[in-house]
Amino acid sequence: MKRVVIAASLSSMLVLASCASYEPNTARDTGIGAATGAAVGAMAHSSNRTHGALAGAAIGALGGYVWSSHMEKQKRDMEQATKGTGVQVTQTADNQLKLEVPSDISFDVGRADIKPNLAPILDRFAQTLNENRATKVRIVGHTDSTGSDAINDPLSVNRASSTRSYLASRGVDASRVAIDGRGSREPAADNATEAGRAKNRRVEIFVGEAAPG
Repeated sequence: MKRVVIAASLSSMLVLASCASYEPNTARDTGIGAATGAAVGAMAHSSNRTHGALAGAAIGALGGYVWSSHMEKQKRDMEQATKGTGVQVTQTADNQLKLEVPSDISFDVGRADIKPNLAPILDRFAQTLNENRATKVRIVGHTDSTGSDAINDPLSVNRASSTRSYLASRGVDASRVAIDGRGSREPAADNATEAGRAKNRRVEIFVGEAAPG
Protein backbone atom coordinates (compact mmCIF):
# COMPACT_ATOMS: atom_id res chain seq x y z
CA MET A 1 0.00 0.00 0.00
CA LYS A 2 2.82 2.42 0.82
CA ARG A 3 4.32 1.96 -2.65
CA VAL A 4 0.99 2.77 -4.30
CA VAL A 5 0.66 6.00 -2.27
CA ILE A 6 4.21 7.05 -3.10
CA ALA A 7 3.73 6.32 -6.80
CA ALA A 8 0.53 8.37 -6.86
CA SER A 9 2.23 11.29 -5.15
CA LEU A 10 5.11 11.09 -7.61
CA SER A 11 2.74 11.13 -10.59
CA SER A 12 0.99 14.22 -9.24
CA MET A 13 4.26 16.07 -8.77
CA LEU A 14 5.48 15.20 -12.26
CA VAL A 15 2.22 16.41 -13.83
CA LEU A 16 2.38 19.70 -11.93
CA ALA A 17 6.04 20.21 -12.81
CA SER A 18 5.54 19.47 -16.51
CA CYS A 19 2.33 21.48 -17.00
CA ALA A 20 3.44 24.69 -15.32
CA SER A 21 4.85 27.35 -17.64
CA TYR A 22 8.52 27.81 -16.93
CA GLU A 23 9.75 30.89 -15.13
CA PRO A 24 13.33 30.69 -13.72
CA ASN A 25 12.99 30.36 -9.94
CA THR A 26 15.81 28.56 -8.18
CA ALA A 27 13.99 28.13 -4.88
CA ARG A 28 10.89 26.66 -6.53
CA ASP A 29 12.82 24.45 -8.93
CA THR A 30 14.98 23.09 -6.12
CA GLY A 31 11.88 22.32 -4.06
CA ILE A 32 10.18 20.44 -6.87
CA GLY A 33 13.33 18.50 -7.68
CA ALA A 34 14.01 17.61 -4.06
CA ALA A 35 10.46 16.43 -3.37
CA THR A 36 10.27 14.36 -6.51
CA GLY A 37 13.70 12.85 -5.96
CA ALA A 38 12.81 11.95 -2.38
CA ALA A 39 9.68 10.12 -3.50
CA VAL A 40 11.56 8.03 -6.03
CA GLY A 41 14.31 7.30 -3.55
CA ALA A 42 11.79 6.15 -0.94
CA MET A 43 10.00 3.91 -3.41
CA ALA A 44 13.20 2.09 -4.32
CA HIS A 45 14.71 2.05 -0.81
CA SER A 46 13.37 -1.35 0.20
CA SER A 47 15.04 -3.08 -2.75
CA ASN A 48 18.18 -1.11 -3.42
CA ARG A 49 19.23 2.07 -1.61
CA THR A 50 21.88 3.07 -4.14
CA HIS A 51 19.55 2.60 -7.09
CA GLY A 52 16.88 4.64 -5.34
CA ALA A 53 19.26 7.55 -4.73
CA LEU A 54 20.39 7.60 -8.36
CA ALA A 55 16.84 7.46 -9.66
CA GLY A 56 15.79 10.22 -7.29
CA ALA A 57 18.60 12.47 -8.48
CA ALA A 58 17.73 11.87 -12.13
CA ILE A 59 14.03 12.61 -11.72
CA GLY A 60 14.78 15.57 -9.44
CA ALA A 61 16.72 17.22 -12.23
CA LEU A 62 13.46 17.58 -14.18
CA GLY A 63 12.50 20.45 -11.90
CA GLY A 64 15.35 22.80 -12.87
CA TYR A 65 18.06 23.13 -15.53
CA VAL A 66 19.63 20.45 -17.72
CA TRP A 67 23.26 20.16 -18.76
CA SER A 68 22.84 19.23 -22.41
CA SER A 69 25.44 18.63 -25.09
CA HIS A 70 24.78 22.22 -26.23
CA MET A 71 25.63 23.52 -22.75
CA GLU A 72 28.80 21.43 -22.61
CA LYS A 73 29.89 22.76 -26.01
CA GLN A 74 29.16 26.32 -24.92
CA LYS A 75 31.29 25.82 -21.81
CA ARG A 76 34.20 24.48 -23.86
CA ASP A 77 33.89 27.32 -26.36
CA MET A 78 33.91 29.96 -23.61
CA GLU A 79 36.83 28.33 -21.82
CA GLN A 80 38.77 28.59 -25.07
CA ALA A 81 37.63 32.18 -25.72
CA THR A 82 38.54 33.38 -22.22
CA LYS A 83 41.80 31.48 -21.77
CA GLY A 84 44.37 33.69 -20.07
CA THR A 85 41.92 36.56 -19.47
CA GLY A 86 41.05 35.86 -15.84
CA VAL A 87 37.41 35.09 -16.64
CA GLN A 88 36.24 32.04 -14.70
CA VAL A 89 33.97 29.64 -16.60
CA THR A 90 32.23 27.03 -14.45
CA GLN A 91 29.21 24.74 -14.25
CA THR A 92 27.11 25.54 -11.19
CA ALA A 93 25.57 22.95 -8.88
CA ASP A 94 22.17 23.51 -10.51
CA ASN A 95 23.51 23.06 -14.07
CA GLN A 96 23.94 26.65 -15.13
CA LEU A 97 26.93 27.92 -17.03
CA LYS A 98 28.59 30.75 -15.08
CA LEU A 99 31.04 33.35 -16.34
CA GLU A 100 32.65 35.52 -13.68
CA VAL A 101 34.25 38.56 -15.29
CA PRO A 102 36.80 40.46 -13.15
CA SER A 103 37.13 44.23 -13.08
CA ASP A 104 40.48 44.41 -14.85
CA ILE A 105 38.81 43.49 -18.15
CA SER A 106 35.21 44.50 -17.52
CA PHE A 107 34.69 47.98 -16.02
CA ASP A 108 36.77 50.82 -14.66
CA VAL A 109 36.14 52.13 -11.15
CA GLY A 110 32.84 54.00 -11.04
CA ARG A 111 32.09 53.31 -14.71
CA ALA A 112 29.54 51.14 -16.51
CA ASP A 113 30.92 51.30 -20.05
CA ILE A 114 32.51 48.07 -21.29
CA LYS A 115 36.29 48.04 -21.59
CA PRO A 116 37.85 47.04 -24.94
CA ASN A 117 39.33 43.82 -23.55
CA LEU A 118 35.86 42.49 -22.74
CA ALA A 119 34.41 43.08 -26.21
CA PRO A 120 35.93 40.04 -27.98
CA ILE A 121 34.84 37.79 -25.12
CA LEU A 122 31.27 39.05 -25.35
CA ASP A 123 31.42 38.68 -29.14
CA ARG A 124 32.17 34.96 -28.78
CA PHE A 125 29.65 34.61 -25.98
CA ALA A 126 26.93 36.17 -28.14
CA GLN A 127 27.78 33.70 -30.88
CA THR A 128 27.34 30.73 -28.52
CA LEU A 129 24.01 32.14 -27.32
CA ASN A 130 22.76 32.51 -30.86
CA GLU A 131 23.77 28.90 -31.54
CA ASN A 132 21.70 27.68 -28.58
CA ARG A 133 18.52 29.74 -28.46
CA ALA A 134 16.84 27.49 -25.89
CA THR A 135 18.81 29.09 -23.07
CA LYS A 136 18.00 32.02 -20.80
CA VAL A 137 20.63 34.45 -19.50
CA ARG A 138 20.94 36.36 -16.24
CA ILE A 139 23.57 39.07 -15.74
CA VAL A 140 24.39 40.27 -12.23
CA GLY A 141 26.53 43.35 -11.59
CA HIS A 142 28.57 43.93 -8.42
CA THR A 143 30.65 46.74 -6.91
CA ASP A 144 33.15 47.08 -4.11
CA SER A 145 32.21 48.79 -0.84
CA THR A 146 33.65 52.17 -1.81
CA GLY A 147 30.85 54.71 -1.91
CA SER A 148 27.28 54.54 -0.66
CA ASP A 149 24.46 52.21 -1.66
CA ALA A 150 22.89 55.17 -3.46
CA ILE A 151 25.88 55.06 -5.83
CA ASN A 152 26.72 51.37 -5.87
CA ASP A 153 23.24 49.95 -6.41
CA PRO A 154 22.47 51.75 -9.69
CA LEU A 155 26.10 51.33 -10.82
CA SER A 156 25.86 47.55 -10.48
CA VAL A 157 22.60 47.50 -12.44
CA ASN A 158 24.07 49.75 -15.13
CA ARG A 159 27.01 47.37 -15.56
CA ALA A 160 24.63 44.47 -16.10
CA SER A 161 22.56 46.60 -18.47
CA SER A 162 25.62 47.59 -20.51
CA THR A 163 26.54 43.94 -20.88
CA ARG A 164 23.03 43.07 -22.05
CA SER A 165 23.01 45.95 -24.52
CA TYR A 166 26.30 44.79 -25.99
CA LEU A 167 24.99 41.24 -26.44
CA ALA A 168 21.85 42.65 -28.07
CA SER A 169 24.02 44.57 -30.50
CA ARG A 170 25.50 41.22 -31.51
CA GLY A 171 22.13 39.66 -32.29
CA VAL A 172 21.07 38.22 -28.92
CA ASP A 173 17.37 38.77 -28.22
CA ALA A 174 17.30 41.11 -25.21
CA SER A 175 14.13 39.41 -23.95
CA ARG A 176 16.26 36.35 -23.18
CA VAL A 177 18.49 38.33 -20.84
CA ALA A 178 17.49 39.33 -17.31
CA ILE A 179 19.65 41.78 -15.36
CA ASP A 180 20.20 42.44 -11.69
CA GLY A 181 22.50 44.55 -9.54
CA ARG A 182 23.66 43.61 -6.05
CA GLY A 183 25.72 46.70 -5.27
CA SER A 184 28.35 45.80 -2.67
CA ARG A 185 26.13 43.35 -0.77
CA GLU A 186 27.70 40.13 -2.10
CA PRO A 187 31.49 40.56 -1.96
CA ALA A 188 33.70 37.83 -3.38
CA ALA A 189 36.73 39.04 -1.42
CA ASP A 190 37.73 41.29 1.48
CA ASN A 191 36.96 44.95 0.77
CA ALA A 192 39.72 45.99 3.18
CA THR A 193 42.38 45.61 0.49
CA GLU A 194 42.69 47.03 -3.02
CA ALA A 195 43.10 43.51 -4.45
CA GLY A 196 39.92 42.43 -2.70
CA ARG A 197 37.97 45.45 -3.89
CA ALA A 198 39.10 44.75 -7.45
CA LYS A 199 37.71 41.21 -7.22
CA ASN A 200 34.41 42.56 -5.95
CA ARG A 201 33.97 44.89 -8.94
CA ARG A 202 32.72 42.20 -11.28
CA VAL A 203 29.94 40.91 -13.50
CA GLU A 204 28.52 37.40 -13.24
CA ILE A 205 26.73 35.88 -16.22
CA PHE A 206 24.54 32.80 -15.85
CA VAL A 207 23.16 30.69 -18.69
CA GLY A 208 20.52 28.04 -18.09
CA GLU A 209 18.66 25.58 -20.30
CA ALA A 210 15.31 24.62 -18.81
CA ALA A 211 14.48 20.96 -18.35
CA PRO A 212 11.83 19.74 -20.81
CA GLY A 213 8.36 20.21 -19.38
